[in-house]
Amino acid sequence: MKFMFSADIRSYKNMRNDELREAFVTEPLFQAGEIVLVYTDVDRGLVGGIVPQDKPILLPTHKELAADYFCQRREAGVINIGGEGSINVDGTDYAMANRDSLYIAKESQKIEFSSNDANNPAKFYLVSYPAHRVTKTVHVPKSAAKYIALGSQETSNERVIFQSIRPGIVDSCQLVMGITELKTGSVWNTKPPHTHFRRTEIYMYFDLPQDEKVFHLMGEPSEVRTLPIDSETAIASPSWSIHSGVGTSNYSFIWAMGGENQEFDDMDHLKVTDLR
Repeated sequence: MKFMFSADIRSYKNMRNDELREAFVTEPLFQAGEIVLVYTDVDRGLVGGIVPQDKPILLPTHKELAADYFCQRREAGVINIGGEGSINVDGTDYAMANRDSLYIAKESQKIEFSSNDANNPAKFYLVSYPAHRVTKTVHVPKSAAKYIALGSQETSNERVIFQSIRPGIVDSCQLVMGITELKTGSVWNTKPPHTHFRRTEIYMYFDLPQDEKVFHLMGEPSEVRTLPIDSETAIASPSWSIHSGVGTSNYSFIWAMGGENQEFDDMDHLKVTDLR
């Protein structure tokens, strides 16, 4: 398991891009036949990429979690962005098509990931936060997620949001998770930009051609930094940072939030002209 030690609201202003990347940005997460886990001290969030091929991959614990098993004191959300696969949680098998989600409850002990076809493997993206109570593991196919259309072509941010792990669908402790897909010709992932001091957020960008980038905006509105991000890479966004980004083509991203509430619309909106 790799570790990212974040910068604070004061120190980030004096950091080079390579230092900011070390503090907030993962390397590409999906490696064939492997599991990659990255722990960030931003609300103790943990992200991972799991790509099983010809044999299942078991979700391990690590000594830094001080737990007998991974979800002993954690909840986890998983979204598949690859081929068809399955996740086995304590003996129950959940089929995972592309864009399906699985919420894994606290105290789930044995979690195993498999692909149906080693030549077209599943790509399981995992986000985990500490959990304070035991809930229920729930499978959410893409068709069952809450569908929201936002933005417009005129402002280059026409997009569709699929809220899969959220109140009303899943009873989670703090995790809220889903997918945003930008329409062709749109590049802004959220416009206007916003903050929500009560929650942190992790973005994972994907469906981006290899020769394209997303320019992720972070920092205070009065002191914005821009980090170029590759496809299948995640960035942790602390509660004091703005949330916004623009790509050199359309793309998709998975957002996951943890914090003091689970209200998707709890945002403090900013004007583009507020950014400096």
